[in-house]
Amino acid sequence: MRVPAGLIHPTSVRTAAIIAGGRATRLGGLDKWTLTVGGRRILDRQLSVLRHVAEHILIVTDDPHRFRGSGLRVCADLIPGAGPLSGVYTALVRAPTEHTVVVACDLPFVTTSFLRHLVTRVGQSDAAVPRTAAGPQPLCAVYARSCIGPIRSRLERGALQLSALEHAIRVTHIDTPELAPFDPNGTLFLNVNTPDDHRRARALTDDD
Repeated sequence: MRVPAGLIHPTSVRTAAIIAGGRATRLGGLDKWTLTVGGRRILDRQLSVLRHVAEHILIVTDDPHRFRGSGLRVCADLIPGAGPLSGVYTALVRAPTEHTVVVACDLPFVTTSFLRHLVTRVGQSDAAVPRTAAGPQPLCAVYARSCIGPIRSRLERGALQLSALEHAIRVTHIDTPELAPFDPNGTLFLNVNTPDDHRRARALTDDD
């Protein structure tokens, strides 16, 4: 998917990837990205943000047929069955740029201002990863192509925990005090994994 250059902030990375794998068993198998929050699908909410952050937008999924006819650039997992780590790996391999913003498909409240800030914090690190009281948020982060080798090595060893990747790369953490101005309501990293999560997200946007 190509985005008009006029929408892109000058400090942006040039690629964004929405990770849309997983079986969503706690949602009865529904595709998380199709759920509506604030009257729009989560996918559409994310696209409206990412268009202001990146020139190239990818969807990484274990089932490309779900996005048939979407008009988006869809990339199949290069290593099926390896979870989110494979999703990040696929995004970095397929991205045409040095840095990639990675966002899980179940985050309806990501914002342009926060992702732009995240981009500026990568510096010479391999990744910029938010870290809340609940722990790192590696599926709302920025990764450099230098992560490809370390991720591939972990995939080959069967070490699939994405949060453990930070032990193999140079990470800039964005901690709670720095996050606070971007997350006054504590919803930035609210992910829709269960029906209760969906009800909460809808309530926050006054959905009927």
